[in-house]
Amino acid sequence: MLRQSLNFKLSQKLSPQQIQLMKLIQLPTQAFEQRVKSEMEENPALDDGKENTEDEYDEFSNQDDYEDGNETIETDINVDDYLSDDDIPEYRTKANNYSADDDEKSIPYAAGKSFTQTLVEQLNTSRLSEEHRAIAEFLVGSIDGSGYIRRSLEDITDDLAFTMNLYTDVGEVEKVLKVVHELDPAGVGARNLQECLLLQLSRKRKTKSVELAIKLIRDSFDAFSKKHYSKVIDKYNITEDELREAIDDIEHLNPKPGGSYAGGSTRMVEQVVPDFTIRIKESELELTLNGRNAPELHVSRDYSNMLRGYKEAKKKTKSQKDAVMFIKQKLDGAKWFIDAIKQRQETLFVTMSTIMYYQKAYFLSGDERNLRPMILKDIADKIDMDVSTVSRVANSKYVDTPYGTKLIKEFFSESMTNADGEEVSTREIKKILENVIGDESKKKPLTDQKLAELLKEKGYPIARRTVAKYREQLDIPVARLRKEI
Repeated sequence: MLRQSLNFKLSQKLSPQQIQLMKLIQLPTQAFEQRVKSEMEENPALDDGKENTEDEYDEFSNQDDYEDGNETIETDINVDDYLSDDDIPEYRTKANNYSADDDEKSIPYAAGKSFTQTLVEQLNTSRLSEEHRAIAEFLVGSIDGSGYIRRSLEDITDDLAFTMNLYTDVGEVEKVLKVVHELDPAGVGARNLQECLLLQLSRKRKTKSVELAIKLIRDSFDAFSKKHYSKVIDKYNITEDELREAIDDIEHLNPKPGGSYAGGSTRMVEQVVPDFTIRIKESELELTLNGRNAPELHVSRDYSNMLRGYKEAKKKTKSQKDAVMFIKQKLDGAKWFIDAIKQRQETLFVTMSTIMYYQKAYFLSGDERNLRPMILKDIADKIDMDVSTVSRVANSKYVDTPYGTKLIKEFFSESMTNADGEEVSTREIKKILENVIGDESKKKPLTDQKLAELLKEKGYPIARRTVAKYREQLDIPVARLRKEI
């Protein structure tokens, strides 16, 4: 039996240009500059006005060069749509929306030798056989950015055989590892934190507190790391002051010796470029958009002149029409890109402006307790845009404020109701939780249950598990690990 039915389905598809616009909005300042540079390299119809581009299509004006130059055809191309005497893009006329830092385009790079190269060079001061030097260099190459060798010596021994045709045993590799442990910075090449700390302590002058610190790390590492200080005091028959001195020596060690290397590596140094700037002038907020987001792009005069020559020509050949179709395609792309930049600037500015006034109390005071509960939909509803658009702005952009450079998404938070029935930001609660922990007695830190009770007394009734979640988000350890002597 055949059955016929009619179904209606409503769907929305984004055009390729809309998708490209969304990608442009998401780009932070530096990435946007690279996108503009790439577009200009791909589309010669885009011009930034910095230099006069020679006409790449001189043959366009030379009618004799066309094999079929005498073939006259009709065309429906309206070149008037592509001719304009206005070289200045409209979005650049709104100068008050942009900050004057257009020239700050340098990206810092770390100079000098890499961490690995420096370690290899230090091996030159050690007397090593050819085989041991090959093993040492392999070990150095296995050290990660924190200064550790994370792989087992068994695996390294196997790799030496397979990759370097060097057959040895774990005992020989461990013997060479001791040479690596003598390199600077102290602690480099350790296989775990315990070994890293012991390597550093072994180079210190042997005072009473250092010798106790070595015993603690070597023989009682588990109890010490869990801050079971009473057990440690009983085991070694020491006073609290003696333990405190040993702890002080340990706290001055570097748990990541690789990170202390000033030379770094050849990787690019990350530099945050604020996309917006907020300043307070006469008790009012002033927002500016980084000027590097508004390049002075316009349609190339050369391309416009080629079209003008085509319009004025009495006879229009097939070759001319083919050339004009190519030019039209490039001009369409250029005009769309310039318009997309304009839409990007307007979207960024109106979104950040709405966020700024929504959180006006915070931006005027810098007190995080003044941050209002705010979710993406709150801003999207005010500017009549999609939530995904606001998300693209918030997740990838930074704003320079009088209180430091902030990632915009940090201003968003959920809300909860306090004891007075008022909606408060979860960030406000986290700040209060942080302050309570900061004021606690470190000899007897507050448990999560006690913290929940104190917050309830302050008018914030939240569960113990919620306190634990906020504490973890603040990267604050549990009470036992916050304990001090």
